[in-house]
Amino acid sequence: MARPSKNASFGVAMEAKTGVLEASETPPEGSKLPPNGSENGSQAGLRVEYRPLDALIPFARNARTHSDAQISQIAASIREFGFTNPILLDGANGIIAGHGRLAAARLLELKTVPCIELGHLSEAQKRAYIIADNKLALNGGWNEDLLRLELTDLKALGANLELTGFDLMELADITLGKDVNFKEFDETAAADVELTTCPKCGHSFPK
Repeated sequence: MARPSKNASFGVAMEAKTGVLEASETPPEGSKLPPNGSENGSQAGLRVEYRPLDALIPFARNARTHSDAQISQIAASIREFGFTNPILLDGANGIIAGHGRLAAARLLELKTVPCIELGHLSEAQKRAYIIADNKLALNGGWNEDLLRLELTDLKALGANLELTGFDLMELADITLGKDVNFKEFDETAAADVELTTCPKCGHSFPK
């Protein structure tokens, strides 16, 4: 598993003595960045706001699971690239998309995270999008030849390939041109594993 980069990235800085990460270049709570969307009849321009982690409310019936290994990967990505994918909220601080990112932010001990309010959605739309946001991404595929070329170039550039989300075995198979069974984290295969709950973030992890 790739360890998070020690270099500070956008919106994230490491406190030298304690190792605690803080949002160092983020606007004050409640401040807004310029709109990054436009009106289309039912949706006004989207705005990014930074919210405290404790103010965000996970969806109790969120069916998508996040293993501790995946959360570590998300945290490493945030450390390397910044918090590039805001958490989506329902207009009342309820999370529509971004449960894994919130868990990663807690792991990194961030104080605030970027959020986008989708309060214009109906209750049915919000709950449907919670599922769609996860499932639609899984419906994509890979052009293995182009992926191999890109990973080979990135390796030559000195990039940490584990930050792409592929594990070492997958990376080896891809670069060697072997058939790869692209997988996602499957927690159903370990349904009988005993879990422990983190007292800080409330997230459950295998013991």
